[in-house]
Amino acid sequence: MTFKAITMSVLLSTFAASSQTMPLTYPAAPADGTMYDCFGMKVSDNYRPLENDTAAATVEWVNAENALTQSYLSQIPFRSAIAEQLTDLYNFAKVGLPWKGKDGLYYHSANDGLRNQSVIYRGTKPFDEDAEVFLDPNTLSEDGTVALTGLFQSHDGKYTAYTISRSGSDWTEIFVMETATRRLLDDHIEWAKFTSAAWDGEGFYYSAYPRPEAGKEFSNANEYHTVYYHRLGTSQDEDVVAYENREQPLYFHQVQVTNDCKYLAIYGGGQGFGNSLYVKKICDKDARWITIEESQDCVLSIIDVLADGRLLVFTSVDAPCNRVVIIDPEKPARENWQNLIPENPNAVLTNVEVTDGDKLIAVYERDASTHASLYNIDGTLIREITFPTYGTAGFSVDRDSADIFYAFTSFTYPSSIYSYDAATGESTLLKDTQVKGLVPGDYVTEQVFYTSKDGTRVPMFLVYKKGVERSGNNPTYLYGYGGFNVSLTPSFTPWRLLWLDNGGIYALANLRGGAEYGEVWHEAGTKMKKQNVFDDFISAGEYLVAEGWTCPERLVIEGGSNGGLLVGAVVNQRPDLFSVAIPRVGVMDMMRYHLFTIGWNWASDYGTADESAEMAAYLLNYSPIHNISTDGTPYPAIMVTTADHDDRVVPAHSFKYAATLQAANTGERPKLIRIDSKAGHGAGKPISKIIDEWTDILSFIYFNLGLTPQTR
Repeated sequence: MTFKAITMSVLLSTFAASSQTMPLTYPAAPADGTMYDCFGMKVSDNYRPLENDTAAATVEWVNAENALTQSYLSQIPFRSAIAEQLTDLYNFAKVGLPWKGKDGLYYHSANDGLRNQSVIYRGTKPFDEDAEVFLDPNTLSEDGTVALTGLFQSHDGKYTAYTISRSGSDWTEIFVMETATRRLLDDHIEWAKFTSAAWDGEGFYYSAYPRPEAGKEFSNANEYHTVYYHRLGTSQDEDVVAYENREQPLYFHQVQVTNDCKYLAIYGGGQGFGNSLYVKKICDKDARWITIEESQDCVLSIIDVLADGRLLVFTSVDAPCNRVVIIDPEKPARENWQNLIPENPNAVLTNVEVTDGDKLIAVYERDASTHASLYNIDGTLIREITFPTYGTAGFSVDRDSADIFYAFTSFTYPSSIYSYDAATGESTLLKDTQVKGLVPGDYVTEQVFYTSKDGTRVPMFLVYKKGVERSGNNPTYLYGYGGFNVSLTPSFTPWRLLWLDNGGIYALANLRGGAEYGEVWHEAGTKMKKQNVFDDFISAGEYLVAEGWTCPERLVIEGGSNGGLLVGAVVNQRPDLFSVAIPRVGVMDMMRYHLFTIGWNWASDYGTADESAEMAAYLLNYSPIHNISTDGTPYPAIMVTTADHDDRVVPAHSFKYAATLQAANTGERPKLIRIDSKAGHGAGKPISKIIDEWTDILSFIYFNLGLTPQTR
């Protein structure tokens, strides 16, 4: 495809213009009129039957809703053209960061264009032209819905464990191959979740839940996350419990075997912003667990074990922007910790890795963009590692190798792979991703700062094609998340080029609740400060209008998961500010979210309706389902998205939200729901489904903006 400046057509055909506001007949949703008491408050839950996603009435409703949505979308005259252009945009060669395996060979992922899943290759050097296929996930299912989620080699490189998920579920299965021959062994682990495979000897540790009740695999609450040890050649029934906490059924337990194979580390999470940390000597059967940190109030992660047996640890303890400390496991009390890389109050330390045995790569975020530095193992700074522009970089290193690789990406720069020479500080391009017709210099990325409702200064990236002016009428796509200590940094996604090449503006707001400025920024958007996140997003929209970039009739908002909650909440609070809203896989029932799968894990950010009357009232005040207008206030056009295998944010959230929207008096603009099949929360989704989803989203957006996108 050749990209060129395109003039947006403002008018659709007569049919299309009338269809945007044509009243729709929505399917009748299963309802039972449920009202329940919460600290004396009467709470409506009329569509509670939709929580049973396998019930016949729910299945019938889902089918009817999908039929309505597809009927609506099929009438959009340019939908097929968008599908063709997106297929073209996604059809480019993609590669992942190389890494050096324990067998001495180099591995990388690659996709030559439109394969549903990337293939793992290996060779004698990075991106070896003679590399062989090591593992092709596309062979694991006919439709590409089985995704590879991890590779874990034994310390001697003899075996490779790999993890998969099916249809986007968080449930994980573990298989084992003989690395040299790729021969699949009989070992097979089921019902693992949020796990790695941490090798020790002739087996590995992993984390799993008890087998779920049949028919409730994707909705029932998950409890008693347990660490097991699996010895090769035995059945899963013979696996030994290595760590459990029967007194805390809602804790997560991740496991790590340290680089020297001397310590087993257990990370406990699920009830705080951070994690607990316990270590134990593996070789000593009588060894006791050493408590490094009991609470889950701060982050701790073992980077390495030094030659003298002390632990090199990444932590947020007494450092909201994080630091690196040295901890003697024989003297683990905080007063004995030694600073190695102190906290930098002007940048958030996000990751630290050891390379070549005596150097550290430290990755920082500053104003939502990646920065990195090279240190000696004693904590002395060698130099900063520089990048081309605003962007996101990720590193691949090995403690026993001098190889340093990093990937760099930005909004209009597809991920490119570099090698870095620690001795000279020079970066060498190894793989430059080429997208047909894309010229990064044709686009502008700028970072602005706007003022939120309470005076807080909030950063936002704006991306647009050169020549776009502040006409006050530009179609503008505003995206946000604002939660769980997650930063939104610049990255490339193909569908965005269609938007930009049609004169659109892409705006990414770095809301409170994220990690952009450390724990203080995160905490300012949690629990009874959650309204700050909504205010930040609303203020971003107001800024875009006030500065002449757009107007409410051209402003689109989208967010997924916690971002879906964000979209649902701000639509209720400021329906006049937006024209189209896309809440994706959102948390929409704040009164009951903690009762499904791992919803209880979000309590550290949200609080729960069970903990106090004050907290319950606060949640009820912004819960998207419970605050939809019924007085005729015009709402934006809304298309909700979810998936049948989403066991992270169960589809009942979106089901009940859509049913409530459709029954309310919110004007004649469409309120639709798109329910994907054999898909989950988003991870591992095959490219074919990604193209289908964005075809529908962009078609819905343009149609309801009254605009016709120019396609080839």
